[in-house]
Amino acid sequence: MNQMKNFTKGFLRENPILVLILGTCPTLGVTSSAANGLGMGLATTFVLVMSNLVISLVKSQIPDKVRIPSFVVIIAAFVTVVELVMQAYTPGLFKSLGIFIPLIVVNCIVLGRAEAFASKNNALSSAIDGLGMGLGFTLALVVLGSIREFLGNGSIFNIRIYPEDYTTLLFVLAPGAFVVLGYLIAVTQMINKANK
Repeated sequence: MNQMKNFTKGFLRENPILVLILGTCPTLGVTSSAANGLGMGLATTFVLVMSNLVISLVKSQIPDKVRIPSFVVIIAAFVTVVELVMQAYTPGLFKSLGIFIPLIVVNCIVLGRAEAFASKNNALSSAIDGLGMGLGFTLALVVLGSIREFLGNGSIFNIRIYPEDYTTLLFVLAPGAFVVLGYLIAVTQMINKANK
């Protein structure tokens, strides 16, 4: 039951974007489409799960003085794997996400979970925590990207929903990301208050 709580808390109760307000730079930067949000979310989820798992396994071997730099090196190794795989198999997505892929290394969500959870818990709990937080991050990115793509391009996952003549350019630009994110945060807060 405790494992299930660790898994589900990232979806609504402690969603990294919509509740903890972490990782807003890639959130606002890559969510001009649902596909970009999904790609970034899955890449971050992989890094979260694997880095949490490894950090929880080697935490007793890492001296306190070099704890954070060691975490960064472990995270960077998995980001490199993601970057190379994306570059080889999904070059369009890789090009679209650009600099935000290497920046996963210093994403507050990944470093925060390594420090706050993986360095204090066992491997299974840490992997489950990483998966839950990663999927919550992915869900938020996909919802944000879908809304922005729908309003700004008239499509979702590049499937045309309504004619382009009726779209609003604002939503594919940076200000539109702020507007949609603000509303999503407000809705999430209302849901969390209602569930208390």
